[in-house]
Amino acid sequence: MPEAHSVQSMFAGIAHRYDLANRVLSGGFDIGWRRQLVKSVAAQSPKTVIDLATGSGDVAFALRNGLPQNVSVRGLDFCEPMLVEARKKQEQRGVQPEIDFAFGDCLDLGLPDQSVDVITISFGYRNLENRTQGLEEFKRVLTPGGSLFILEFSQPYRPLRPAYYLYLKYLLPHLASALTRDRGAYNYLACSIEDFPDHKQLSHEIKSAGFKEPNAHRM
Repeated sequence: MPEAHSVQSMFAGIAHRYDLANRVLSGGFDIGWRRQLVKSVAAQSPKTVIDLATGSGDVAFALRNGLPQNVSVRGLDFCEPMLVEARKKQEQRGVQPEIDFAFGDCLDLGLPDQSVDVITISFGYRNLENRTQGLEEFKRVLTPGGSLFILEFSQPYRPLRPAYYLYLKYLLPHLASALTRDRGAYNYLACSIEDFPDHKQLSHEIKSAGFKEPNAHRM
């Protein structure tokens, strides 16, 4: 699993071009992925939602737009330059009610027990230094009956794998280097996805941490 300090430094280096890179490198699919996540969260009728590893805030903004105004939405991240980008976007957009963007370490959230109805984490779970510890922390702060939503890259259907890994390991780093001037960050991205469990293994990992009946929706 990756070292937290290295991940923090890496994201600090690409924060200023992170949104552009996401749009281009995902071919715009990230917009649909977030839309599906928000739809699933809304079905739970939560009152409090925390978006972990919120980065530049795209998921938090999508949640704010897609949930009733009386729902509290917060975005936490342990990389301050990413939070700076999120706060800039909120100021420019005049988002109301405001989202509270604050420092938060996924392994030690500093939140009260059973205080959050829904936790979301998008493309950040893969980067945790200790996923087991992270799941234990998520479970601690969730209310009884609360829900955890993990939006993450994993292993594709077998027929797609040759093209998927060709893009991920060879084409994507070149594109990312042109967009962000940091090829190393996206070499890491490719390796971290390749080493990440598939949906069956991940479901077992989550269930072993005490969550009930994980459900994997492949997109």
